Amino acid sequence: MAALGGDGLRLLSVSRPERQPESAALGGPGPGLCCWVSVFSCLSLACSYVGSLYVWKSELPRDHPAVIKRRFTSVLVVSSLSPLCVLLWRELTGIQPGTSLLTLMGFRLEGIFPAALLPLLLTMILFLGPLMQLSMDCPCDLADRLKVVLAPRSWSRCLTDMRWLRNQVIAPLTEELVFRACMLPMLAPCTGLGPAVFTCPLFFGVAHFHHIFEQLRFRQSSVGSIFLSAAFQFSYTAVFGAYTAFLFIRTGHLIGPVLCHSFCNYMGFPAVCAALEHPQRRLLLAGYALGVGFFLLLLQPLTDPKLYGSLPLCVLLERAGDSEAPLCS
Repeated sequence: MAALGGDGLRLLSVSRPERQPESAALGGPGPGLCCWVSVFSCLSLACSYVGSLYVWKSELPRDHPAVIKRRFTSVLVVSSLSPLCVLLWRELTGIQPGTSLLTLMGFRLEGIFPAALLPLLLTMILFLGPLMQLSMDCPCDLADRLKVVLAPRSWSRCLTDMRWLRNQVIAPLTEELVFRACMLPMLAPCTGLGPAVFTCPLFFGVAHFHHIFEQLRFRQSSVGSIFLSAAFQFSYTAVFGAYTAFLFIRTGHLIGPVLCHSFCNYMGFPAVCAALEHPQRRLLLAGYALGVGFFLLLLQPLTDPKLYGSLPLCVLLERAGDSEAPLCS
């Protein structure tokens, strides 16, 4: 090849076609149109999910069991139909993921046990301070608490409590299905994995603004307090959404984000102000600091893609022409 000289090298480079992105190779629309289709699809999903909560006319508050039961029905219907949106997106863009639709959305058996345990363990480490605080404020000892947790009567009581089912089962499952499993595969080919982690939670955060209308309707607080609370809720739901999106991409499973979502709903936002006024605040603050420190230290090792097998979103990006996505390694 060296004997050909410079002109020969240029001739070879011209005659060898470059690798085209999968969507272009399949004759799909250009990247600009693909992005518009992706954003519109995600926006449609978010609006459908929130809109399903208000198809039932009722004068009762959102925590009333009758309201919760009706919303269960409509949300489960929308969530069950949400994969059809991903299927339609695939047909409109011409992008072929290289895996089945269910696998792309995180429903797969490969690596399922570490995907269920390690993200939850990582999240519990982050909540080390709040868990210590909960333990200190609980009058019963560890053995009694374990008996309560494992007792069939306790589970029976929980499974008949509509608020518990909403917060610990239905909301985590349906929100992660719609806002992570369906939206991330559509956004990733357009934005890349990194930007998708921060773009996807915006739909999730905005979807929680509907609480403003319910609070204003029932005059639960002053207008200023309601909007301040909404801004705060948007902020931490967006941050949490970015975290679960990161988990979904790095593990390729839906089960980890769902379990972490359920755990965080149970714990609530950390009561930092109460910790500052706690009689054992030094120990608690040390727990808070250690939890955050160990979380940052273990975030990459416990979400190492090698633990979870082939990642569907990474396969999708490889077929779309992006073979060097940083979150895939």
